Amino acid sequence: MSVTQPRSQSAPSGPAPGSVRGVVGLLVLFELTSGFLQGGITPLIPAIRDMLGISPGTAQWITAVQFLSAAVCVPAFGRLGDRYGHRLMLRVALACVTAGSTLVALAPDVTLLLAGRVLLGPLAALLALEIGLCRDRLGPQASRRAVGLLVSSLVLGSMLGSFTTGLLDRLLGGVRPTLWCFAVLAAACVLLSIRGIPETRHKASGRMDWAGAGLLSVALVLFLAAVSQGGTRGWSSPGTLAGLATALVLFALWVRWELRQEHPLVDVRSAAGRAVAPHLASGFALGVVMLAEPVVAVSYLDAAPETTGYGFGLAAWQIGLWGGIPHLAGFLTAATSASVAARIGLRRMLVLAFGLVAAGNTALVAAHSSLHGFALAYAVAGAGTGLASGGLPTVIVEASPADRSASAVAVYNNLKTLGGSIAGAAFAAILGTLLADGTTTPALSAYLTVWSLCAVVTTTALLLTLLAPRRD
Repeated sequence: MSVTQPRSQSAPSGPAPGSVRGVVGLLVLFELTSGFLQGGITPLIPAIRDMLGISPGTAQWITAVQFLSAAVCVPAFGRLGDRYGHRLMLRVALACVTAGSTLVALAPDVTLLLAGRVLLGPLAALLALEIGLCRDRLGPQASRRAVGLLVSSLVLGSMLGSFTTGLLDRLLGGVRPTLWCFAVLAAACVLLSIRGIPETRHKASGRMDWAGAGLLSVALVLFLAAVSQGGTRGWSSPGTLAGLATALVLFALWVRWELRQEHPLVDVRSAAGRAVAPHLASGFALGVVMLAEPVVAVSYLDAAPETTGYGFGLAAWQIGLWGGIPHLAGFLTAATSASVAARIGLRRMLVLAFGLVAAGNTALVAAHSSLHGFALAYAVAGAGTGLASGGLPTVIVEASPADRSASAVAVYNNLKTLGGSIAGAAFAAILGTLLADGTTTPALSAYLTVWSLCAVVTTTALLLTLLAPRRD
């Protein structure tokens, strides 16, 4: 049996609708910490590798296992938050992150370290739970402002983590003290979450769809694992093909299962509707430029022009500064996305956002030989990314049933992650295939191809946004 109208049940009476404004600052702090933990681990991977004596290939799993864990945790935590309360699941997520961070700091070997990284998967679910809480407690305009602040805080935290953890490692005299700083930050968030945050008033009815959660989890893990290993094992290898085929079959079975459930994990009919589907597809496109493209840009900034004929040959600290420009632009525009939407409308803002990203990537093709031109074009793309990051969760939540807020954001987050994963593998294949004559170095055409594809993908997202119904 399928139900199209959402049911909800009210929690016991609690604080007035506007009272959550006083704790939005706490939610912002949680997102700053989330971004810091996610962005700060990458610069530490070489030091962790040397400390544990593992190979570079094994070290890649430090980030990969959290990626896989997040894909499983986000939809489950989103639905559990809608059903049992966003505050409750926010505390559970923060407790898991604290336990994982502590285990990573203590781990004497790679097995325990990877187990700790798995426990960090709920980091990715924090934003969905926070948005669900804000939608329940705030009016539409205040909720939009809160979402903009939360998204911009996540971007800022990631930027701070990338820039400062290397310095922390040097000042503290080793990687373990730095990892303990991560654990202390997470523990502080748990303590702050115990008091002062009101619980969701309106909760979804029905039981948790554990079978659907399990089926989706297995499908996502198989798919992401196959994509992440396709570049090394070969896309035509039996293991890669079997993983992808099995994942697609499981996805199809999961959709069929969800359509038959009275209380599904994901409201597939709502997600596939004209009001939501274009924006979810745009979220996939956002993942391409937000998660996969920066790796290509860093490689280009690092390339030595005297040997490759392109690039700028920047040192690591210079890459951090120049590569940080689009992140700074994204932080500023995400923070102001609610104000922009109030002035021109949410759909028009998203059209503007994807227009900026498409224009910025097109300009990268034209300005690739000038560092200042490259930085300006990349900043334009970053500004558009920030606007899209602030606007997409809002429009998806507002177009979804009231008791499915966190679940809707969870679907968006996973599609964004899938976009980044697939594009990352595709971009790696392009850089590994289009090579300079007689070398293993990517040709200039490889980078130009990537930026052109990003322009095409984001132009498609712009067109999909125009097809979506107006909600302003």
